[in-house]
Amino acid sequence: MTQIASEHPDYDGTLLGRFDGERPPAPEWFDEAIAHAPERSTFKVDGARIELLTWGEVGKPGLLFLHGNAAHADWWSFIAPQFADTHRCAAISWSGMGGSDWREHYEIPIFVREALGAIDAAGLAASGSPPVIVAHSFGGFPTLNLARTHPEAIAGAIMVDSTPPRPDGGPPPRLAQGRDQNPRYPSVASALRRFRFMPEQDHGEPAIIDWMARNALHEVPETDEAPGGWTWRFDPRFWQKFERGDLGVEPRVPMGVIIGEKSALFADGQLADLEAMIDDLRFTTVVEDAYHHLLADHPLELVAAIRDGLAKLA
Repeated sequence: MTQIASEHPDYDGTLLGRFDGERPPAPEWFDEAIAHAPERSTFKVDGARIELLTWGEVGKPGLLFLHGNAAHADWWSFIAPQFADTHRCAAISWSGMGGSDWREHYEIPIFVREALGAIDAAGLAASGSPPVIVAHSFGGFPTLNLARTHPEAIAGAIMVDSTPPRPDGGPPPRLAQGRDQNPRYPSVASALRRFRFMPEQDHGEPAIIDWMARNALHEVPETDEAPGGWTWRFDPRFWQKFERGDLGVEPRVPMGVIIGEKSALFADGQLADLEAMIDDLRFTTVVEDAYHHLLADHPLELVAAIRDGLAKLA
């Protein structure tokens, strides 16, 4: 796995700056995966359009992939195709992120309704059995809630480096403060230079990081308040609008856990806390040398862990 680290002779302190806006060379498997392009559509939940990506045939067992905070559905565009021969796969962008509409208010029950809407819109239960959810990071919060409040809607869930919710938890201070609008950049290259992971990490396949970053951008026109240019698609005031509510969990479906061995989020007993709140825990997989963003730094190992986990949830 390629490592972007400070000792690299061309490293300039950013994840993508050394490529100056050009797409990094990609491994063959990645090019093949993204060439298996999804069908793109939208559906509505509580008045907001939700971005939906789908792969595979309706009628096969369903898989719903859910991304983390400030990410988007295309974080799964090189993972989901690995399962499309055997499953009907879908990924959404949560409201306030990716190509989905922003809201004046966000809360976990809204995201639960978005996940349920995706199951219906994508035909993930058309096989006669409910789908399995695979959720990374923040995506695990709605998943845990759904597994408690609507256990009949899913056959199980796999939590990917998603920490247990804590009453005193929350975003880093600079995210919690929010801002009226995201920064605007004069070019894609200048925007890519500013792309960061949260929590920050310097490890990952450059082609994957570039894919994630490019699909997080869109071009906007000049207004009286701001210049035109390229900017991020997530709602910059998300955490100001987000109401945590009751994050207590009692999931009522079989579940599995996948974490990165070097994840910044799993320390001080957090893995044990997560395992303790899951009554029907089928497996825990620790991906060696992986960080929080396993999709970027150990994607094929993640695919193998999900595939193995699906067999254990069956």
